[in-house]
Amino acid sequence: MLCPFCNADQDKVIDSRSSEQGKVIRRRRECLECGRRFTTYERVEETIKLAVVKKDGTRVPYMKQKMLDGLEAACYKRPVSVAQIQEIADEVEEELFRTFEREVDSLEIGRQVAQRLKNVDQVAYVRYASVYKQFRDLEDLLDEVKEVMESNATLDTPDQGKLF
Repeated sequence: MLCPFCNADQDKVIDSRSSEQGKVIRRRRECLECGRRFTTYERVEETIKLAVVKKDGTRVPYMKQKMLDGLEAACYKRPVSVAQIQEIADEVEEELFRTFEREVDSLEIGRQVAQRLKNVDQVAYVRYASVYKQFRDLEDLLDEVKEVMESNATLDTPDQGKLF
């Protein structure tokens, strides 16, 4: 493994631990050249590729990072932790790979993310839904806000208030 600091390829493993429910091995390494420490992760390579069918019919490879980017944008300046965002993405990804073999609609991914986000933060949910559901006008947005308010979803974080 190349050292990220000096690019030497001489290192020793100091510690190895199982991570992400046993799906990943986390290794702490020390460079024998510069003496600095760094962390690497070992994963099983995904051989099953999932294609996402977009709204226009095109197919693109599934990338978890796109889901994380959307969640981070929706949760910007909201009391939603990085761990909660990661947990939502992990749950959705696990469900997708369990349910779909080769292809999944982008709308299905959006639906699953929105469903989980609704229980975490109502404002972040409305932000996410405004992109995912592509509201035609302000009335569609207001209808969604009313639905969220009426559902009275309970929030996990005590410092979070209601939408309105």
